[in-house]
Amino acid sequence: MLRYTVLGLVSVALISSSVSAGDVTVNWPQFRGPNASGVAEGAVPTKWDATTGENIKWKTAIPGLGHSSPIIWGDKVFITTAISGQENPELKVGLYGNIKSVDDDTKHSYRLYCLNKKNGKVLWYKEAFNGVPKIKRHTKATHANCTPVTDGKHVIAFFASEGLYCYTMDGELVWKIDLGVLDSGYYVVPDAQWEFASSPIIYKDTVIVQCDIQKNSFITAIKIKDGKQLWRAGRDEVPTWSTPTIYEGPNRTQVLVNGYRDMGGYNAATGQRIWKMKGTGDIPTPTPIVRDNTFYFTSGHGGGNPIYAVNSNAVGVVRLEEGESSNRFVMWSHSKTGNYMQTPLIYGDKLFTCRDNGIQACYDARTGKKIFKQRLGTGNTGFTASPVAADGKVFWSSEEGDVYVVPVGTEKGVLAINPMGEVLMSTPAISEGQIFFRGASHVFCVGM
Repeated sequence: MLRYTVLGLVSVALISSSVSAGDVTVNWPQFRGPNASGVAEGAVPTKWDATTGENIKWKTAIPGLGHSSPIIWGDKVFITTAISGQENPELKVGLYGNIKSVDDDTKHSYRLYCLNKKNGKVLWYKEAFNGVPKIKRHTKATHANCTPVTDGKHVIAFFASEGLYCYTMDGELVWKIDLGVLDSGYYVVPDAQWEFASSPIIYKDTVIVQCDIQKNSFITAIKIKDGKQLWRAGRDEVPTWSTPTIYEGPNRTQVLVNGYRDMGGYNAATGQRIWKMKGTGDIPTPTPIVRDNTFYFTSGHGGGNPIYAVNSNAVGVVRLEEGESSNRFVMWSHSKTGNYMQTPLIYGDKLFTCRDNGIQACYDARTGKKIFKQRLGTGNTGFTASPVAADGKVFWSSEEGDVYVVPVGTEKGVLAINPMGEVLMSTPAISEGQIFFRGASHVFCVGM
């Protein structure tokens, strides 16, 4: 049952669709930036080295563990974390398949931090919750996986079973909501708890969260003004870890969701189902992305790792018959080349994907034709963070802490490999020609 507490009201503003000042991106308000595109305007560095300080404007230590990404509005950077009562909480990265959970029943401090974008100084932090986590996490996960979101007036922090919180930009708590216990562990082995990861998004005056869990999955829209539920739609879905995406069409706005049994679109105003399609990867994590009235979905696990390019006029039940790779609503598809963890990226007319082991591929986004494929890393290097792009370059972060800079073109190649000096699991942000990375222990600002 949804429970909410209102602790104050502030004025509501629509989330800005304009995120650039001139030709430089300023605001990066959610996971992967404006509508999860991952693309920024303006020149950004190609080379840096956090171990020597080359092109590192600042770095700020953040206690605890968190895979949430930094978000940015104006001169403020926001990040979440969960601080264990254990001195050295376990975090195991790399390419492995163990499904076990971490045993840590100590009290955790769940926090939202606000940093000064210019110098990295901590302006404030707020403790949203303090207590023993209701759900265990995977050895590769944290209790602060969900990236916050802002509309420039409010900051929404989501700590899953520990609650959804709305703050002002100065850290005043407006409301908090208990959405219940959100157990998104492995559906085949329910005792293997992995913690939650879907991030909230904002559309106009509502916060939208996708909660695919072991039982009674749902998606809901909540008013920013007072924390009250606008609509809620049940989903016949196993646990997933994907963040929704908004598509503003000529006739209606859709909320796009990834899924195993249930990927598709909902009416953003009412929660009514518009279309539905069954995916084939049973642990969906990548966020849907939108370009030129086309929806791109991918997933990978359990024998299925497809890529689908779906037309925005899709309605009803969408399916590919045996032997089909396209039809009325599916513009093109590939059955065995999708991503497991990373959200793909479209830059210009090219679609970029990467497997967990560093096999990067580039496709023509309009036709699905593969342009090239190349390996990043050694083959034993893990990649979890999603790519971002700017200035004709795509940035891929390895779990080992190296950032691979790939040129946007028709030929494979690597412009630079830049060391950060610590584990990288979260997706970076870009603002005013600077790239902001969240490592295992610090937030870094890379800039000239």
